[in-house]
Amino acid sequence: MKWLSNASKGLIIAGLLASTTLFAAVVDRDYALVVPPRPTDSGKKVEVVEVFSYACPHCNSLAPMIEPWAKKLPSNVVFKRIPVSFGRPQWATLAKAYYALEAINEADRLHEKIFAALHTQGINLSSQDTLFDWLDKQGVNHQKFVDAFNSFAIQSKVQRGDQKAIEFGVDAVPTIIVDGKFRTSPSMAGGNGALFPVMDDLIRQALKSRGL
Repeated sequence: MKWLSNASKGLIIAGLLASTTLFAAVVDRDYALVVPPRPTDSGKKVEVVEVFSYACPHCNSLAPMIEPWAKKLPSNVVFKRIPVSFGRPQWATLAKAYYALEAINEADRLHEKIFAALHTQGINLSSQDTLFDWLDKQGVNHQKFVDAFNSFAIQSKVQRGDQKAIEFGVDAVPTIIVDGKFRTSPSMAGGNGALFPVMDDLIRQALKSRGL
C-alpha cells in the first residue's frame, strides 16, 4: 500500500474540516437585524417565531418543512406562530381561527390540514360559515370554538399579532423572527431549503449571546 503524499493528506484534512464547518449566515443577505430588538415572552429560552397567514401560498409550501424542523429544536428553544392579517378581513378571519384553535388545544392537530383545505382542496375557510362547518367535520367542539373565536381575547390577540409584525419589521410572509433580534425569510435566504441553515445559525448566535 502506498502512503499518501503530504499534499494529499492536506487536501483530505481540509475536506474533513470543511464538511464539519457550520453554516454562517450573513447579515443583510441571509437575514436582517430587528432594530431595536424586541422583548420575548419565553423567559430564558430562545424564541423562534413564524409570522404567517393561512391564506399565503408561500406559507403553505413552507409548512410541511418547518413543522418537523420545529419539533426537533432543543429544549432551550421555543417555537411559536403569529398569524397576521395585514389589515385584510379574510386574513383576519383565518388569524382568529388559529388563535381560537390554539385556545382549545386544537391548533397543532389541524395546522397543516387548514393549509391543505385552503390551497389543495379549494375550501374557502375565510368564510365563517364554511370555516365552522369544516371544523365540525374535523371533530372540533363547535361551541368551544365559536365562543373562543368570538371572544374579545382572541380579537385582541389578532390585533397584537399585527402590531408585533410591524415592530419586527415584517412586510411579507412567511417571515421568521429569532429571539426578537434577527429577521429572515425564504426570499432572503434563497428558498425554503436554504432557510433552515440560516435559522439554525441564528439560533446558535442567540444561544451563545444568552450563554446557553
